[in-house]
Amino acid sequence: MAKYAIKVIEYELPKATIIRYTVPGIKDIPVAARKLLIDEKCDAVITFGWVGPGLVDKYSYLAMSIGLIMLQIMTGKHIIDVTVHEDETNDPDELYNIAVDRAKKHALNLVKLLKYGGEALTKYAGKGLRQGYPDVGSLKD
Repeated sequence: MAKYAIKVIEYELPKATIIRYTVPGIKDIPVAARKLLIDEKCDAVITFGWVGPGLVDKYSYLAMSIGLIMLQIMTGKHIIDVTVHEDETNDPDELYNIAVDRAKKHALNLVKLLKYGGEALTKYAGKGLRQGYPDVGSLKD
């Protein structure tokens, strides 16, 4: 997933410095994000995770997610979490397509936040846009 996001970021922000930090497991992502935000002084972080279908996998994801939320609050910086859950579909090709689409779209969201700030995504709110799946359309007025 990271390679697709990196391509998007490099295209949209050609002068950006990208630091890749790979960890052994999903619960190690928050400390890696912390090191990037605090030690490396990154402006934002995008994380990638692949969650298995078991209950222990779901709990590990929840623990990781809470860690990232706490880190965002503590640093005041964005962390975009791109996660695919194996039980989203039984079709390996569809799961691959979900992962690629999600990585690319979330990378674009990160770029917009970095370029334009907090109002960058306002015009997309309530449109039913999805990462990894077809858009579902706008809410009715």
